[in-house]
Amino acid sequence: MRALVTGAHGFVGRHLCQYLADAGDEVVEVDRDDDVTDGARMRELFERVRPNVTYHLAALANVAESWRQPDEYTRVNVVGTRRVLEASASAGPESTTLFVSSAEVYGVTEARDQPLDETQPIAPANPYATSKAEAEAVVREVVRSRGQRVITVRPFNHLGPGQSPHYVVPALVQRLLLAREEGRDEISVGDLSTQRDFTDVRDVVRAYRLVATRGVTGETYHVASGRATALAEIARELVATVAPGTRLVLDRELVRPIDVPISSGRIDKINRDTQWRPVIPLTTSLRDVVDYEVARLHQG
Repeated sequence: MRALVTGAHGFVGRHLCQYLADAGDEVVEVDRDDDVTDGARMRELFERVRPNVTYHLAALANVAESWRQPDEYTRVNVVGTRRVLEASASAGPESTTLFVSSAEVYGVTEARDQPLDETQPIAPANPYATSKAEAEAVVREVVRSRGQRVITVRPFNHLGPGQSPHYVVPALVQRLLLAREEGRDEISVGDLSTQRDFTDVRDVVRAYRLVATRGVTGETYHVASGRATALAEIARELVATVAPGTRLVLDRELVRPIDVPISSGRIDKINRDTQWRPVIPLTTSLRDVVDYEVARLHQG
């Protein structure tokens, strides 16, 4: 199977490309050198590669940054998705595109609604989430208008070795390691009362390939663990592992303007259609993030 991966050099993209190659797929990597908003460039690329499956991961994904650059998030995440889908349709109408959206599209949800299923109404609460919701609308449009084979996944939070420190778990690990090195007994943190559904990135990429090969055209699938874990619980485990006794001090500068207090996703649908479910425990994921950051610190 020939697979084209946009956003191939990002956190999930690197893991996905490795997983696809290990599974025997021929992988063509696309990243920042190929602007997904450039329609002519995308058409040339797709006509040359003619992939059986396209994994469209390329996106701007930092929620905090999206408040400062909402127009750029719309350009890359919405226009870029349209250009990729147009190029995919013109080069290989029988091919499949997996569009990676986000559970952020649900916005602020109630504890009584957890875990969410795919019928939950979307109500994006930040510019990043809005751009993903608008890109989903583009997907629905091309599926309805030209029968294009496109499937959407809405991943909830994921983590694993190699994730950017813009995200909460590697950020906590890096601050704890630095505090330990400098002999400090406290670190700054954001709001740890929120609860998130975390899945290991290696389980996530396995889900993506299964959905691309077994999923139903036009459908949307959650990629999640099915349960919410408080960030405070994760922070306590990381403190115990990395720097026991370190105090966590709230820094208002690290708190998002609008945050979702709790979010978790049902995985009945993806399990029914693809037999996927996560297998890597959260404790293993946290340990592997710590090991990765320790190795990176020593290399530096």
